[in-house]
Amino acid sequence: MADPQPPGADDLNRTLGLVRRIEMSPEGRAVLEYEAGLHMCHSGGVVQGGFVTGWIDAAMAHAAIAMVGTDTVPMSLELKVSFFAPARPGRVIAEAWVEKRGRTTCFFEGRLLDPAGKVLAKATSTLQLVDRTKVESASRAAAAAT
Repeated sequence: MADPQPPGADDLNRTLGLVRRIEMSPEGRAVLEYEAGLHMCHSGGVVQGGFVTGWIDAAMAHAAIAMVGTDTVPMSLELKVSFFAPARPGRVIAEAWVEKRGRTTCFFEGRLLDPAGKVLAKATSTLQLVDRTKVESASRAAAAAT
């Protein structure tokens, strides 16, 4: 599948430390590899939870895009993350899959693993599938209003 790159995606991917997309399957599954840097850590060399959340959230969005295509934008309606162990600097793997697909609302699950396969965090998300032209039109209108 073609790699969708909306405006700003390169900056976002760089900020999150994306190394590579390992898998994006039309069945609604994605696996992404990230590099956790020291600049992402707080005390004790522990990666800040927002990065952990962002990695799993991005994997769920990639799984949705792999499933429905690039003309649709997955918009988060709800996101819950449970943290089991600290993420440390180095490589981590975020994987996600569709749990239940509806016409416009889908339920996804995901998790973050360390290189040894230890589960560091798990997440669930409710995503609304929105036509890309609507999202981009609304963004242009908001930018013009400021």
